Amino acid sequence: MAAYLTRRLLSILLVLLGITVVTFFLAQVIPIDPAVAALGENAREEQIAEFRARYGLDRPLPEQYLRYLGRLLQGDLGRSLRTGRPVAEDLAEFFPATLELALAAFLVALLLGLPAGVLASLYPNRAPDLAVRLGALVLGSTPVFFVAILLLDLLHRRLGLFPGPGRLDPFLIPPPRVTGVVSLDALLARDLTAFLDALWHLVLPALVLGSVYAALLARMVRAAMLDVLAQDYVRTAWAKGAGPARVVLGHALKNAALPILTLLGSLLGGLLSGAVLTETIFSWPGLGRYVTQSATSLDFPAVMGVTLLVGVVYSLLNLLVDLLYAWVDPRIRYA
Repeated sequence: MAAYLTRRLLSILLVLLGITVVTFFLAQVIPIDPAVAALGENAREEQIAEFRARYGLDRPLPEQYLRYLGRLLQGDLGRSLRTGRPVAEDLAEFFPATLELALAAFLVALLLGLPAGVLASLYPNRAPDLAVRLGALVLGSTPVFFVAILLLDLLHRRLGLFPGPGRLDPFLIPPPRVTGVVSLDALLARDLTAFLDALWHLVLPALVLGSVYAALLARMVRAAMLDVLAQDYVRTAWAKGAGPARVVLGHALKNAALPILTLLGSLLGGLLSGAVLTETIFSWPGLGRYVTQSATSLDFPAVMGVTLLVGVVYSLLNLLVDLLYAWVDPRIRYA
């Protein structure tokens, strides 16, 4: 196992190195001068030259890349052209909001998609199955921004059941920042009012984002379960009089877990990469809004920093899923 982990970690480093090469040189293909984009078209030549010299943009491309790589090895992701702050500080500020929303949406997707997929597989081509397939089709084909606007209008503006955009009521004093996750910071500060308000603000965006992923998960769980339920050992378990819970949970769902785990890893990776539309509509200050604003202002250091972070997240999640394979299926061994 140690040798396998070493190889995987080395491969992750190679992947991240490839990401830096691709993103750096693709950024140079864009026919727009980042100095002009940052300073404006009315900037004087002296200002543009000073800006390029300050950020090393007047150096040859290979030298720029090597200098960037050298700083990266020291943990320096560069300085954002838009905010003027180190990119690492920006990521530390915006990523916790995305993490909070991603975990909540992932929980919603699990609670909705997993039982729905199992239920549909137990009643193939009957009413529960048709209802789940229809619901998954509608949710999966509806744009997320439409679902977000619809629920905001209905549940917030018309019925007043949920708060509006934002992470916290503007009249509440935010808890001291410790982790950047507002609900957790409020809990650490023992501020029950802020904690409950943060959770209440989290429900609607998590429901919007999680329901879309729940549709995909339900379809995958249904397909995997139907394949396993048709196996001889499952029919034997039914014939021996095993209860539904033992057959479904102990035999069928456990043996259908491998493709489901793969999908769950991809879903969580996608959520942690930032949900641009959901974060924008709900004024959620996360990674999706940050990278969108950085890309539109040609803030290359920020875009490259976010790309590296997403690469790390996906790589580590893939490694975690592979390790869970061995836990779920003892026949899998890593050497």
